Amino acid sequence: MTTTTTPPRPQPQDAPPQPSTAALLLNGLRGNMRQYGMLIALAFIVVLFQIWTDGTLLLPNNVSNLIQQNGYILILAMGMMIVIIAGHIDLSVGSVVAFVGAMSAVMMVKHDMPWVLALVLSLLIGAVAGAWQGFFIAYVGIPSFIVTLAGMLLFRGLTQIVLEGQSIAPFPEGFQNIAKGFIPEMGPYTQYHNPTLFLGLVAVVFLLLREWRDRRRQVAYELDVLPAGIWALKCVAITAAVVAFTLTLASFHGVPVVMLIMCALLIGLGYVMRNAVIGRHVYALGGNKAAAKLSGVKDKRVTFLVFVNMGVLAALAGCVYAARLNAGTPQAGLNFELEAIAAAFIGGASMSGGVGTVMGAVIGGLVLGVLNNGMSLVGIGTDYQQVIKGLVLLAAVGFDVWNKRKAGK
Repeated sequence: MTTTTTPPRPQPQDAPPQPSTAALLLNGLRGNMRQYGMLIALAFIVVLFQIWTDGTLLLPNNVSNLIQQNGYILILAMGMMIVIIAGHIDLSVGSVVAFVGAMSAVMMVKHDMPWVLALVLSLLIGAVAGAWQGFFIAYVGIPSFIVTLAGMLLFRGLTQIVLEGQSIAPFPEGFQNIAKGFIPEMGPYTQYHNPTLFLGLVAVVFLLLREWRDRRRQVAYELDVLPAGIWALKCVAITAAVVAFTLTLASFHGVPVVMLIMCALLIGLGYVMRNAVIGRHVYALGGNKAAAKLSGVKDKRVTFLVFVNMGVLAALAGCVYAARLNAGTPQAGLNFELEAIAAAFIGGASMSGGVGTVMGAVIGGLVLGVLNNGMSLVGIGTDYQQVIKGLVLLAAVGFDVWNKRKAGK
């Protein structure tokens, strides 16, 4: 008699353990350590100087002044971030700022050209300057450091030639409003600037929809997401920050025109770098040029376009700076390239390329801007200001090196 034994019933396998809330938060911080770290540093600097200046830092008029003072640096920083992500550097942007400001002054003051036409032609001049340098870098193969160093000398000399060593002024009021103007008031009288309130509401809706879309996309791809409660707190914090900033501006003259320009650039360039094909190619070239070329990336064309974009943004910054000064001056743009490079590295760029965001460049520029403004308000001399900014830059780059070594281990 043969007996059969029933094979043991397979036991259900345990489901993989779900990561805890603390682990999700820690992973999120590790993935965005540079950007979150700079946000925390910016908040700390703001609180420090708000206390140190007895509340002067965040007064509505000073906040508006802070935006207008640093508008041209933030515009340069966005372009410089893209250049650094692509694995290059641009030392000529300060001289291009001066040259474009000089050309716009000649067109409007000496030739009575309408300021809108002069602005368009100034941007075209910047595009040509960027194309000139981009051609030698991309198609001739000369390192960007050498080409842009030559460009720094070239455009500074052309500025002196165009202006003949003298300042040219004044500009039409419409051109000045690019840097010093505010969006006009509309609607019934209230205690606040109505268009600014509306723009603040639009910003809140846009940011919340973006957070919701990103979360839904992460869930669709089965990626780790923050718990619903933590995510809701994040949305509440974003809303509170935007509302506070909006009310601050709305209690003065409203949103500065240069801030609208910066927001448009931030949204447009941010979208291109995140979602467009050329943006992904820029990251690929900076991360590993050889692999990118093998993958079909047209490295020469992408590099050329990166420098054309930098030239246009430098021209725009030159127009904003000239409009703020209400003059084209031979000394315009001095050390602007260093400010832009510092803002990019403080905001998360890597020396090796392939890393960084346009938003990070803005955060880095704001860190420098708040430092400058706060130290001036408390009476710290310019000599000590340079020392402090140098230490901040060194700390940011040192943190990047330390973070990479830790990730490698």
